[in-house]
Amino acid sequence: MLGFVFTVFLTFLGLLAITFFIGRVIPIDPVLSVVGDRATPAVYEAAKVQMGLDQPLPIQFFNYVVGVFSGDLGKSVSTGRAVVDDLSRFFPATLEMATIGIIIGVALGVPLGVIAASRQGSVVDQIIRVVGLLGYSMPAFWLGLVGLAVFYARLRWVGGPGRLDIFYDGLVSPVTGLILVDSLLAGEVDIFWNAVSHLILPASVLGFFSLAYIARMTRSFMLDQLSQEFVTTARVKGVPERVVIWRHAFNPIRVPLITVIGLSYAGLLEGSVMIETVFSWPGIGNYLTTALLNADMNAVLGSTLVIGAVFIFINKVSDVLYRVLDPRAR
Repeated sequence: MLGFVFTVFLTFLGLLAITFFIGRVIPIDPVLSVVGDRATPAVYEAAKVQMGLDQPLPIQFFNYVVGVFSGDLGKSVSTGRAVVDDLSRFFPATLEMATIGIIIGVALGVPLGVIAASRQGSVVDQIIRVVGLLGYSMPAFWLGLVGLAVFYARLRWVGGPGRLDIFYDGLVSPVTGLILVDSLLAGEVDIFWNAVSHLILPASVLGFFSLAYIARMTRSFMLDQLSQEFVTTARVKGVPERVVIWRHAFNPIRVPLITVIGLSYAGLLEGSVMIETVFSWPGIGNYLTTALLNADMNAVLGSTLVIGAVFIFINKVSDVLYRVLDPRAR
């Protein structure tokens, strides 16, 4: 247990070092982003001293680490609030959308990959492979715009951009930051279903790209298992094909699938910038984009740090699941 905690600590410390030094080498002056390019030299120097940027890099890094572990990521120039407060407000929106997206991707991608592998070379296999190819090659922003044009503007099946209709905005007090959970906790069923109508389309778009990756990898893993001798032996013994596929061939690929699903989930959390922009989704991707355009380095570094921490957390959860599903990994 101590080794696990120590490993997480060292990994997070390395992430802090990377984000800190990237923030220092990129050609953006954080002082100018605060005081503006018309500030006098005296004002510029005073702001530089106040921000601690006049000190040597090792001391700056030490202060940065101390600030992070004390929950201080600085103040955002874009919003005028503490970066920690902004992240606690915007990250749950991304988490909610990505979670629904990965559920869709796993629920459809794994069965499709298994079916494609069990019917290799058939029409069904070719269709599933084409769907996967589309998921890899289709631009996310284009698919999002088409989805809005068809399912929102034309058919009116789903809600439009944003998390809620304007009428419901602000009626539910944030508890978890997840609008679906908070609306149910408040007993606001109408707001819950309105949030679902807004969430389903962007989550489905994310889920489609996740589905393509998961289905492709599942098919690859299954083809390798179906060519093994123990599968051939089970078939010769007359074991039903359904049992051969889902018990004998599928069980061994659960462990590598955890890695695939974990990486896909983390990718949805950090790679949803285009989707959040198209759907005006108030998540961390939209927040990071605004911060980059405004040279808001505190917000950029804070967002990058959160995304990196998510990757670390998901990888460690995957390690735990390895040990649960495969006793040999213990």
